[in-house]
Amino acid sequence: MNDFLSKWGEAANTSLGFFWMALWAFALGYVISSCIQVFVTEERMQKTMGEKESKGVLLGTFFGFISSSCSFAALASTKSLFKKGASFVSSIAFLLASTNLVIELGIIISIFLGWQFVVGEYVGGILLILISWLLIRLFHPKGLIKKARERLQDDEDDDMDGQKSWKKRIKTEKSWAKVSQQYGMEWKMVWKDVTLGFTIAGIVAAFIPDSFFETLFINSGQGNTNFSFLTILEHIIIGPVVAFITFIGSMGNIPLAALLFGKGVSFAGVIAFIFSDLVVFPVLRINAKYYGWKMSFFILMLLFISLVGTSLLLHYGFLSFDLIPDPSSVQVQDQTFFKIDYTFFLNIAFLLISGYLIYLGFFKRTDVMQMKEMAPKSKLMEQSLKYIAFVCYAWLAGGMIVKYFIQ
Repeated sequence: MNDFLSKWGEAANTSLGFFWMALWAFALGYVISSCIQVFVTEERMQKTMGEKESKGVLLGTFFGFISSSCSFAALASTKSLFKKGASFVSSIAFLLASTNLVIELGIIISIFLGWQFVVGEYVGGILLILISWLLIRLFHPKGLIKKARERLQDDEDDDMDGQKSWKKRIKTEKSWAKVSQQYGMEWKMVWKDVTLGFTIAGIVAAFIPDSFFETLFINSGQGNTNFSFLTILEHIIIGPVVAFITFIGSMGNIPLAALLFGKGVSFAGVIAFIFSDLVVFPVLRINAKYYGWKMSFFILMLLFISLVGTSLLLHYGFLSFDLIPDPSSVQVQDQTFFKIDYTFFLNIAFLLISGYLIYLGFFKRTDVMQMKEMAPKSKLMEQSLKYIAFVCYAWLAGGMIVKYFIQ
């Protein structure tokens, strides 16, 4: 019993410590994302992307880079761009960039995994786009693309602010109130995933023995860095399977990715796990609702093949330049999380910024409403996640009481 209580306290402390480490990065990323989504409209993006394929891919990648990292928002924006005339390949480029190349994700990865994984994330995001582009040219699914575009013609969505210059909007209080409301929506979109993700990471750190991961990811384990090709391939395939089981979004997955790497999973396996947020069932279902099941399975196949190829190229590319970090350098356990350091001051600063945005958008200006289209989520899944999140809060509160007041 004492052993369980000790691990419970450790798990809760680790979960909250992880979130404390990442809080300022979440806030910074969502402030940037909210500004982009208010001042750069989807219609303006589509017009800028144009009809030329290479230009569309380049600009789709750029717009994705500065856009939201939430998978559900990215899916909705991709659908909107595709419907308004953007090419299929540039829409896929936008989708991949908006979930893998975004600023806030890079900041979170740097905190938990180090600069090598940040480089891997951004280089890998570009490789995902290039491989997907190559595969689309190879398969040339003109019939699927035509049917998918026709299927979207029944939808109605208008961009009311698309004609207004961003230079004019950036000077108005009303626009900044929209930024604050979008900022609130960003947190509303991810709070359940983040709660679940950080709680699971703490539980895994405290309760799951290394032998479990050594069985799941063959030949893994601390100190083992020499992997055969077949072992690397197995890690790459198992990575998306673990992401499927613990589908908690790209932002919530990063602490768990750090734990996997610290427990000896290969660089390629961890990269594949991070890249897997678009090859899980909820995304498959949403794409089917938008484009039909045939196109949805095509996109799944396209992204999975791209993921495998990218993870292999990154692993052996980094290995050839001796850039793969030592797993022992990724320390996410046995840390003193709550102390007076740069994280403390950054968190205080961004909590103040968040407080001002909430005041501006929800108290001072109540005459605006920033509505960012979201992909249709499963109501049952969302309700389930909400109640699971509340259970997580009870678990965390109980664990902290055990750690600091009982033991």
